[in-house]
Amino acid sequence: MPKKILNGIVVSDKPNKTITVMVERKYQHPTLKKVVKVRKKFSAHDENNKFKNGDKVKIIECRPYSKTKKFEVLGDNK
Repeated sequence: MPKKILNGIVVSDKPNKTITVMVERKYQHPTLKKVVKVRKKFSAHDENNKFKNGDKVKIIECRPYSKTKKFEVLGDNK
């Protein structure tokens, strides 16, 4: 099964080697037929602490680093 790749914006970089990424997606509600915008936060591993608040990043699914951290930053996004 392929790994999920998500696009988002960094909203927090306070923990060491961790960033919090806000991912936004749109989908059509099955009953109401209205387009709904949903935001979700993911914790991602940032080995070199190089991403700061407001940066656009791609994150990819990986092995669990901790209880909540199951994504890592993909390549060089700057």
